[in-house]
Amino acid sequence: MSDIRVSVAQLSRYITTAMQALGLPDADAATVGRLMAQADLQGSDGHGVIRLPQYSRRILAGGVNVKPNIRVVQERAAMALIDGDNGMGHLVMQQATELAIQKARTCGIAWVGSRFSNHAGPASLYARMPLAHDMLGLYFAVGNANHLPPWGGLDMLLSTNPIAVAIPTAEEAPIVLDMATTVAAYGKVKAKAQRGEMMPEGWMIDRQGQPLLDPKRSEEGFLMPIGGYKGYGLSLVVGLLAGTLNGAAMGRSVIDFNHDDHSVTNTGQAIAVIDPAAFGDVGEFKTRVDQLVRELRGSERMPGVERIWLPGEQSEAKRTAYERDGIPIAPALLTQLNTVSAQLNVPALLDTAA
Repeated sequence: MSDIRVSVAQLSRYITTAMQALGLPDADAATVGRLMAQADLQGSDGHGVIRLPQYSRRILAGGVNVKPNIRVVQERAAMALIDGDNGMGHLVMQQATELAIQKARTCGIAWVGSRFSNHAGPASLYARMPLAHDMLGLYFAVGNANHLPPWGGLDMLLSTNPIAVAIPTAEEAPIVLDMATTVAAYGKVKAKAQRGEMMPEGWMIDRQGQPLLDPKRSEEGFLMPIGGYKGYGLSLVVGLLAGTLNGAAMGRSVIDFNHDDHSVTNTGQAIAVIDPAAFGDVGEFKTRVDQLVRELRGSERMPGVERIWLPGEQSEAKRTAYERDGIPIAPALLTQLNTVSAQLNVPALLDTAA
């Protein structure tokens, strides 16, 4: 059976209704619905509506606070630390990013960390937010389950710990790097399992060091770091910045939210915002970025390579295509969403007004 297509407005409305039924205030439900739908719109299908069944389980089990008091607990001119009060990560990071933008406008650069947050979707959602203000965004997070051992070890003490960077341009698509410190994010493993597809070799290995290709057997092994020991080091450093620095979970204190719906995860994240106006004329900066983009794209290619892509271009292309044609929803995922709809007594996705 082929994928079903839905509009971003329909998907956002459906998620919002589900979040309202789960007890989130209307404004918070709308924020979560919009951000989750935006994840699917840009092709981050491992971090969008596919997470709704899991979010629903955790909320119903009491693992997430639906009416949090998200607040600043430490602050200086160019930094702040936010306590998310175990609220939805989307709400925590929306507030953190807005505060970082405000501070960067005054100081030129700002760093806002969070603790007692939760999974917040793809990293690029928050790195991209400063683009609307002609600013650069950098996002860091501790993953919500450990799938990576220290280099040469077997105990999974680290996570995918993603990084995202977004840089504004004048005419070209913005530069948006969104990457896990592992070869693949665990959300992509989940998406493969959802679609009944095998993983490429190199994503995971088993405890004997052999390639693990079946995503349904992912618990028998662990993810591979990018660049070998360098990726392990990068995962560690990101975790220290986004987790340990904020008083959030790292190492053995990370709660595996795939298996534990009740415990507070104390997820740590951080957003840094840079205002290029502090360095000179913003228009000139964006024009120079455009020039570099065109130089890279127009450079000599290896045989058989049709195009040199810049980070974020393929997501931008998906965003354009999905806005035109609709967001694809796999039949297996639709079945799961229908179950959630019945549990929450809300209209099914396909019955939600477009």
